[in-house]
Amino acid sequence: MPSSRSASRLSVTFDDDHAVADAGLALVAVLSEKLGLEALAQELVDIHPFPGRRVATLVHAMVAGASFIDDADVLRSGATAEVLGHKVMAPSTLGTFLRRFSFGHVRQLDKLSEVLLTRAWSAGAGPGDEPMTLDMDSTICPVHGEDKEGAAFGYTKVLGYHPLLGTRADTGEALHVRFRKGSAGSGRGAERFVRELVGRVRRAGASGPLTLRADSGFYSRFVVKACRDHKVAYSITAPQNSAVKSAIERIAEEDWTPITYTDAGEAWVAETPYGDSHRLVVRRTKLAEPQPALFPLFRYHAFITNRVGDSVVLDADHRRHAVVELAIRDLKEGSGLAHCPSGNFSANGAWAVLATIAHNLIRWVGALGLELAGPLVAKTIRRRFLALPGRITRSARRRRLHLPTKWPWADQWITCFGRLRALQI
Repeated sequence: MPSSRSASRLSVTFDDDHAVADAGLALVAVLSEKLGLEALAQELVDIHPFPGRRVATLVHAMVAGASFIDDADVLRSGATAEVLGHKVMAPSTLGTFLRRFSFGHVRQLDKLSEVLLTRAWSAGAGPGDEPMTLDMDSTICPVHGEDKEGAAFGYTKVLGYHPLLGTRADTGEALHVRFRKGSAGSGRGAERFVRELVGRVRRAGASGPLTLRADSGFYSRFVVKACRDHKVAYSITAPQNSAVKSAIERIAEEDWTPITYTDAGEAWVAETPYGDSHRLVVRRTKLAEPQPALFPLFRYHAFITNRVGDSVVLDADHRRHAVVELAIRDLKEGSGLAHCPSGNFSANGAWAVLATIAHNLIRWVGALGLELAGPLVAKTIRRRFLALPGRITRSARRRRLHLPTKWPWADQWITCFGRLRALQI
């Protein structure tokens, strides 16, 4: 006979108008209010009526884990909307709103994203006059079905879109995004993107030295010129073309410096002048084989740079460009960019910009409220501080949000809430 505590003997009803689905969204709502998310969207986005509350609903839904427009309906359950500070719009309204976007309206969202970045950095999340590294990369946003405007098969043979992304290396913030068709090559629009990215972070308050890291898809004299024009140091992977191979062959054997590498192989670093005032830094590796070859087989990885410093140190830093993949993964899995919900290209472009805003809000909660350093994983923040149940009660004209007793991160949550409420922006 089942115990009285057996789960199968539960009686379930969905009838609590005071329950809050994701009560931790109160943290994001306070930060959004301090940054002026709804008011800014109302001012900058020229799609009427009420663009502010529509943008806020989409962003907060993505913060809560929404991957589809219909997922925003969770914000209308129980009393969830009461912790957000704005009216929550229905998914059908949000879909209509997104389909009205043109390229110009997406650029208005770009402006919104930049102003939010500027305000968050001025509140303490920014680099100030410290050096900052920017990572640039592209990614594939796969789609299913043939009715997605602009989706195409690119070099990966996957049907989808191919946006450009610029991220901040030490925090994983998404600094800029440019939505592109699936047929776009990696380097398409890269020069303009670099100029926009650098201009954006300078206006946002980054006054220290800047370094741009990128892979071989962005190896271009135009990208290099953009970096030089804006006095940005660069570190860009070089493709193995004939000129690069010839430069590598000219490196003398005694110029190779051994470096610490994996247990499965050995590696060396050397450098040589290349082209117009570039340094070509080369890493040579030899992986251990179960059966040693008669002649050693080396693999070469080269990049051009104008940075000052020891080539071994520069090579180690260039390898850290891989952190951009973690930011992209989190942007997709943690902030809704894994799915493009509309058949309209501009609607999906708007969705991408809103996903970066949601992605950054999670990081700013960590940086400003939790005072966590380094890249943050959205699912960790969401699990510990956002996705917890709550209940709204009213007494003496005041609302109180009740959260679970013995919540493991309760003290951190309360401290974070207090810090965010005290922000002066």
